[in-house]
Amino acid sequence: MDIEVLVSTMNLENYEDLIEKMNISGKVVVINQLSNNKIQPINISINDRRVYSYKEKGLSLSRNRAIQNSTADICVIADDDLVYKKDYKDIIINAFLKYKNADIIAFYVQSKNEERPTTKQKEGRIKYLKSMKVASFQIAIKRDSIVKNNIVFDTNFGAGSGKYLMGEENIFLFECLKKGLKIYFVPLTIADVYHNESTWYQGFNKELFLTKGAVFYRMSPLFSILFIMQFAVRKYKLYKNNISFFEAIKYMLEGRNEFRSKFRSLI
Repeated sequence: MDIEVLVSTMNLENYEDLIEKMNISGKVVVINQLSNNKIQPINISINDRRVYSYKEKGLSLSRNRAIQNSTADICVIADDDLVYKKDYKDIIINAFLKYKNADIIAFYVQSKNEERPTTKQKEGRIKYLKSMKVASFQIAIKRDSIVKNNIVFDTNFGAGSGKYLMGEENIFLFECLKKGLKIYFVPLTIADVYHNESTWYQGFNKELFLTKGAVFYRMSPLFSILFIMQFAVRKYKLYKNNISFFEAIKYMLEGRNEFRSKFRSLI
């Protein structure tokens, strides 16, 4: 079973330092998006290390490029602020051997930023609601399952996409489930994530709720209002000092309706 880590990064100057910092010991594909004209693009293919540079932006676009350029059986989705455990490959391989029918397996990634914790779920099958608690950097995918079903990350969502700077992994996992793919959670730690800087996360503000409304509609037009209500209730303790409960719902509904009017042909 062949495993490849797919790293999304920007304005990379030294790929060897990045791979060493992330503690990647096997095959790796690095997608390097350039926004700084002073940085020279890196395009290399040396043994198991490949780097592709593009003058474009958008995390979802980067993820799609990485999957397209991968040659592995199993693709591990990664951001550049992860540090992998020494035995990450063994953990991932053993999980896919255990769950032979799995198309995607999510693992635990320990957050080093208290403001952005990750959730450890019970081991077993993940369906729609539980998939909403999974971040993209937690998942390993069978590449053939994704490619054969024509599943991609929606480039309207994710950091660098423009208006909707989050939610791409939720939409991606919902699309996988709609196509009948099987997702599991294995609560073993494969990496730490540091969340040093974010191009989009500024806490629970108006923009976050507007985006959440759009994300929920993109995930499921039928259940989007239910998703909005559950999010408002479940996250209330985290945002109550910034925005009221009813304002949170109002902004999410605004985001939902705006996306519906502009992009409903995508659904």
